[in-house]
Amino acid sequence: MPKPRGSKERLLKAGDAARAMGISLDTLRRWDREGRLRCVRDESNRRLVPLSEVERLRGGPPSVTTGIRFSARNRIAGVVREVKADGVMALVEIEAGPYTLAAAITRDAVEELQLAPGTAVVATVKATSVMVSRQGVFE
Repeated sequence: MPKPRGSKERLLKAGDAARAMGISLDTLRRWDREGRLRCVRDESNRRLVPLSEVERLRGGPPSVTTGIRFSARNRIAGVVREVKADGVMALVEIEAGPYTLAAAITRDAVEELQLAPGTAVVATVKATSVMVSRQGVFE
């Protein structure tokens, strides 16, 4: 997720924030103009919404749905912070709110999912395994 310089707070793109709150992008823009929603702007003047604003308006953190049927219920939305690939395996570090998750996955999976720092993902935890997908991020 993008962050302006010096900021520690996690920011969502306007479209992702609107989806997380269940509103249209036009409504988000109107709320910003009316002062109902606090937005910041990046260097390209695009709206970025602090996660705390999304949580304030929703009454809690955004729910994570993947859009696919899956038996695992422990889904954690986050952002890739680092990818270390060596040989056939890769270690993917994911920042998920105040937590950092590490997932050991194949290098092929990293390439197939096009994982890179800043990519929004959903980590699915089942027993001792962590699976990573890009489907349903902040929906």
